[in-house]
Amino acid sequence: MMALVSPTGRQQTAIALFLALAMAAVVGTALGFQHIGGYIPCKLCYEQRTPYYVGAPLMLLAFLSSMLRLPAVLTRLLLLAGAALMLYGLYLGVYHSGVEWGRWAGPTDCGAVDPGTTDSGNGVLDQLDKVIPPSCDKAALRVLGLSMAGWNAVASLVLAVVALRGAFSRG
Repeated sequence: MMALVSPTGRQQTAIALFLALAMAAVVGTALGFQHIGGYIPCKLCYEQRTPYYVGAPLMLLAFLSSMLRLPAVLTRLLLLAGAALMLYGLYLGVYHSGVEWGRWAGPTDCGAVDPGTTDSGNGVLDQLDKVIPPSCDKAALRVLGLSMAGWNAVASLVLAVVALRGAFSRG
């Protein structure tokens, strides 16, 4: 508890800014693969983005808190919240990777198709209902043996460690 109330310094400011930029870069990369690369995310892929969508603005708040010299405990608690979000992201990445490797079953509704949509008309809007989302158990891409879910787990782990260091280190 003593470390949480210790004064903050340049280290917390730099770490908060780094985390905000890194979290934005990770989710931006995922969005780039989706919108530029054409990789359609599955349900679990979308869920893995949530810690970054929440974490990046939260780390900007930690940065501002440190810059404005607000109470040190606020900055440290925001960094701790960022670490918790990244640990949740680590869990999601490991879970999704395990599903892709067949270690355990994924959600039953991942990649499921409603049978009622397969016999609709031939209009353009009717074709939208026939789009089949990708299955959670098939990696769309592997780089150096890891899927995007695996790389998300690595990124989440690194960012969680950095956030914890910022939360508990001295000024």
